[in-house]
Amino acid sequence: MAPSLPHSLRRAAFGFADTVVTLPILRWTWRGLADDAFAGELPEFRPADRDAVRDMMAGRYLLASKLVETGGASPFSLDVDHLDWWLNLHGFSWLRHFHDVRDPGERRFARMLVLDWIGREGNFQHDTWAPSLTAQRVLNWLRHLPLLLDGATAAEATTVQRVLGAQIQSLKVRGPLSSDPADALFAAIALLGAEYCEQGDKTDVPGKVERLNAILASQLDAEGLHKSRNARLQLQLLVDLVSIRRIAAGVKSEAGNELGAQIDRMHEALDALTLSSGEPAYFNGCGHLPHDVLIAIQANGPGRKRRSMLLGGYGILRDGDAVVIADSGLLPPAGLDGDLHASTLAFEFSHGSELILGSCGPAPADLPDSKGLFRQGVAHSGPTIDAEDLVGSGNPSLVLDTADHSLTLASDGYAKRFGVTLERHMTLLSGGTTLVGQDRMVAKGNPSGLLAIRFHLAPGVMVRRNKGEGIVRLVLPNGAVWSFLWEGAHFREEESVRQSAYVGFHKTRQLVLEADVAADAEVAWIFTLEQG
Repeated sequence: MAPSLPHSLRRAAFGFADTVVTLPILRWTWRGLADDAFAGELPEFRPADRDAVRDMMAGRYLLASKLVETGGASPFSLDVDHLDWWLNLHGFSWLRHFHDVRDPGERRFARMLVLDWIGREGNFQHDTWAPSLTAQRVLNWLRHLPLLLDGATAAEATTVQRVLGAQIQSLKVRGPLSSDPADALFAAIALLGAEYCEQGDKTDVPGKVERLNAILASQLDAEGLHKSRNARLQLQLLVDLVSIRRIAAGVKSEAGNELGAQIDRMHEALDALTLSSGEPAYFNGCGHLPHDVLIAIQANGPGRKRRSMLLGGYGILRDGDAVVIADSGLLPPAGLDGDLHASTLAFEFSHGSELILGSCGPAPADLPDSKGLFRQGVAHSGPTIDAEDLVGSGNPSLVLDTADHSLTLASDGYAKRFGVTLERHMTLLSGGTTLVGQDRMVAKGNPSGLLAIRFHLAPGVMVRRNKGEGIVRLVLPNGAVWSFLWEGAHFREEESVRQSAYVGFHKTRQLVLEADVAADAEVAWIFTLEQG
């Protein structure tokens, strides 16, 4: 979908302005902070892994769940075709693994990696100095600045401080010109952290808090979910916001109080989109998140409020040990829709520690050509007609009945093409041991086409069916058995996949129900836990 004209013009204008300020003749002004000194005063709450330190020193870099062996070469000299690995490397989040090391050799190794990056990338490059990446790198250097400076020579310490100052100055210049709203938000977080860590004059901390609070408010909905509707971005933002939260708490102002409240709401929103299996639902660019970081984030948030609710276009049902998270297809605003997936009316379902149904996930970072394929409606557990994507809207229909643990979603995205509006009704029964669903086709013209309802099974779920029986049994990895029954459609079983950032592709199965599109026709289906 093409962005609106105002957003297109705004993006073009900001892009031109950014091109101007990054011209070599103007970049010398970024050195204005070169003589300022910073102290690492930002907290590090993410867990460290001592084995990761040993592996890096041996030339093995496991970043973003991809292992790259350098053979003794600098990791910054390699051309690795894996965007997440590359971003993780240049973002320096791996410095956390060196946080508590005391061995002088290990500390020196971390410092040499930073100096190596400075030697190669210390002068502006459009890719490695992208605003969001620069902001995350600045925050990671500030979290671990004592590690980088203790034991350094005077020349090395000056070099680190100078390049850190230049990056901060670049964010001051480029942050307000970012055409990507998320870039502007990351830059504002980093600038607040830098202002707080600057040795000497910190008088602008209240102003930085006020600006960050305003930018954050413009990108969150009332419940604290980022308007991109991407839980992965929500986690990335919280990683940085948690580190600067105490700064906001120390500013006795309305903006400081509201910033803390917004961060609390973000915690609650991320927690709401997390299934009982411990992973957020795979919608709109969110895939497998680092579990250790997710746990650390949740530990720094307010108490959990696990309940059925509507949140940012998602419908969430919770009953007993069961969780259902469904996507209404709400379209993010222009500029925040870069990770939009065709997941309208799709859902994910977990019970206890086991995921039962999900989505295929976003495309893996090392297969960028498959990005569009994983965004299609057929890659989600939802209905499609003639395999075409169901387009959401800015005002979707979403109704929750908390007393009955039921959720109703509807979309008219197929009305013009196929003459029907689709309605999906889901109910959790018997303490979450049964999920009942109905998919109804409401005539809005001349109905046509073939309706397909897909249920992508989680990794490790085995399908058992006796020939001729109208029931399918699903055997979960923990041994639990769920029955699947249906009515009003033909059944078949197909191959599927689920992309994991940790182990790559899982080969899985999917259950498919098909029916001709017809006025007021309905397909019913049930998942129920077999007792015994």
